[in-house]
Amino acid sequence: MDYLLEGLNGVTWQHVVMWLIGGILILLAIKKKMEPALLLPIGFGAILVNIPGTNVLGDNGIVQWLFEEGIEASEAMPILLFIGIGAMIDFGPLLSNPKLFLLGGAAQFGIFITVLLAALMGDDIFTLNDAASIGIIGAADGPTAILVAQTLKTEYLAAIVVVAYSYMALVPIIQPIVIKAITTKKERCIHMKYSNQTVSKTTKIMFPIIVTLVAGLIAPASLALVGFLMFGNLIRECGVLDSLSETAQNALANLITLLLGITIAFQMQAEKFIQIETLIIMGLGLFAFIFDTVGGVMFAKFLNLFSKNKINPMVGAAGISAFPMASRVVQKLGLEADPSNHLLMHAVGTNVSGQIASAIVGGLIIGLVAG
Repeated sequence: MDYLLEGLNGVTWQHVVMWLIGGILILLAIKKKMEPALLLPIGFGAILVNIPGTNVLGDNGIVQWLFEEGIEASEAMPILLFIGIGAMIDFGPLLSNPKLFLLGGAAQFGIFITVLLAALMGDDIFTLNDAASIGIIGAADGPTAILVAQTLKTEYLAAIVVVAYSYMALVPIIQPIVIKAITTKKERCIHMKYSNQTVSKTTKIMFPIIVTLVAGLIAPASLALVGFLMFGNLIRECGVLDSLSETAQNALANLITLLLGITIAFQMQAEKFIQIETLIIMGLGLFAFIFDTVGGVMFAKFLNLFSKNKINPMVGAAGISAFPMASRVVQKLGLEADPSNHLLMHAVGTNVSGQIASAIVGGLIIGLVAG
């Protein structure tokens, strides 16, 4: 009888709070369709690892084993996911308008200012490694956030990942508020011409190879993310591996995402997750996300001071890595300001530039902080 009641007797209020958090994540995934492929397994995993006496933890626990082998030992899961992401991306809109590379880079501004802000709180709250891991939330790039946080060995991995993916899901709510606050109606109505230049197949094949070489030389620590992202894109563009490209985009990406979500829940054990620092991370993550958006928009305004062909500043907001949600937000706001103002292709170009930039910045942060 005591054995049957062992689990029930071990329940604490912290466990109940984590069950509620898990339930909320599942509800958001199903009811609101907010990143369901990830928030649902994270939510279920949060419940799973917070049942007293659970056998998914420990030396023979499946969730702990997945975490130790798939994330802690090699960061394999987030890196492999980038193959699928790369296979999904068409860099054509970016290559037809290389100026958009600058906007993708500028939209990483919030990362660095948040790292500085978190570090200034002092080592008694966050170490430099913690601060760097928190700052990367601003990229709105879950796999990069996981890789940086795990490589830098922050104890707040679970909080950082949950916050990063939650804000990714909230892009359609947060970004319009920020964009409208820092742009005028006249600026939102700016039309941008589409380039008639066709990007050749050779260019599309050479692009991932060149990006890999450049990223590897300037930020070697980013090579795992950038290299696998570009490898996935090369599979897409080479034209001779269509079935593998489809597998990477669908089966591989879906399977890794599913396992990644429930594996991350290993870090959501009540004693690790329920602390005041988690709330601070939520605030800092929002700060990073907002100022990444601000950085992209304001840099587009800066370029307009010297450009004959004006850039709609909203396009700069798509420089965060949340693909393709940020692009859709810009398109929607463009049509709202002027029903004939279609900005989607420009926003997509900036958005995929942000994918590359966030991976490179993640590598730079790892190299600088770990070094």
